[in-house]
Amino acid sequence: METNENTTQFPYWKKIIFILTAGWIVIWIYRTVLTPIYPIISDFFGGATDAQLGNISSFYFLGYVIMQIPSGLLVDRFGKKTILIPGFLMFGVGTLLVATAPTLSFLFAGSVLAGLGCGTFYGVAYSLTTEYVPAGKRSLATAIVNSGTAIGSGLGLVSSSYLVGEGILPWQTLLFVTTVLVILMVFVFAKYIKKEQPKVVTVEKVQPKEKGGGLKALFKPQMIAAYVLYFSTLYTYYLIDTWLPNFLETERGFQGTAVGLASSLVFFAAIPGALFFSRIADKIPHRKVGIIIALEIVAAGMLLFTVQTTNQMFLVFGVVGYGFFGKLAVEPIIISWLGQFAPKKSIATTYGVFNFFGMSASVIVPSLTGLISDAMGSKVYAFYLAIGIILIGTTVFFVINKVTSAKEYASKLKSESTLS
Repeated sequence: METNENTTQFPYWKKIIFILTAGWIVIWIYRTVLTPIYPIISDFFGGATDAQLGNISSFYFLGYVIMQIPSGLLVDRFGKKTILIPGFLMFGVGTLLVATAPTLSFLFAGSVLAGLGCGTFYGVAYSLTTEYVPAGKRSLATAIVNSGTAIGSGLGLVSSSYLVGEGILPWQTLLFVTTVLVILMVFVFAKYIKKEQPKVVTVEKVQPKEKGGGLKALFKPQMIAAYVLYFSTLYTYYLIDTWLPNFLETERGFQGTAVGLASSLVFFAAIPGALFFSRIADKIPHRKVGIIIALEIVAAGMLLFTVQTTNQMFLVFGVVGYGFFGKLAVEPIIISWLGQFAPKKSIATTYGVFNFFGMSASVIVPSLTGLISDAMGSKVYAFYLAIGIILIGTTVFFVINKVTSAKEYASKLKSESTLS
């Protein structure tokens, strides 16, 4: 269907990559713009506790997680563009509510609404890449799209810590700017993403005949392993996303713009790491499981080094190391690996379920870390907990894949012996 177009003009799948990258940039500017200035927000609302500040992110991610499975089902039924544009408009309204919040309760409500709106993006993004990007470029393309999260995070952290942290702008201004960016993205989606033909009738006719459909297809052993691993990966990542700036400022002596710059290194270091490892994974696709496990273990080691050292230079080295080997490097490989097990008629639903389990961590970790900090007087223990979770998740992923591979190999030998 795309062949004639691809030979005469810029291929549609490349346009998709640029559009989705820009979408993640805007989403992650919003997600990170408040984290370096939690003390300022606390003062604005009359002295909020760490647990209350953590709830800002937890309520956003609650809305985001709630939307994952419904969004995937809606996208598979009505089309990507039909769901994405209203979702992003909801995101813009939620951002505006956060910017104008007179109380913390009002801010939490805006956070939930923004999360619900953003929740439509994930299933659309990775079903588009799965559908249109050539298989041999899929891990690399996913890494490029994911680089938008790194760019957006860096922009949010640095602009916030400098412009707000140094007293140049009030904290609400950056949220108003984010609202404008959301509106611009809606126009981009409307202009450049193709509207799909309704497929409801076709799906209803074919789906009952499709083998391995329904819940069974969504909970194959390999997919369960991916869900567990993704939860543990995102638990660590969203701990860093929501609390690393505060940890650097309150427990490691970083001040002002240095907080945002040091925190943003996690995300900027992730871009070359993601591109490098995704390219390797595309070249040796049969080694993806091994690459995933190795990256998870190294990332856990770099995070342990980061929180144990009190030397600021070593700490920055650990932050860069985690960024290079961590979530943004391993995620494109997990997503492309998962694609081979996804039912063809419900790709968006598959990624919605996958992201639901993973992003459940993002609801838990901001508030739980705040509670640990209030109770223990330090966030170090929350980082140790995250390291333990990522090691457990990696072990589960390894064991399930090892057992499944052994069963498949034994089944193959049995069928060959029967034929002979």
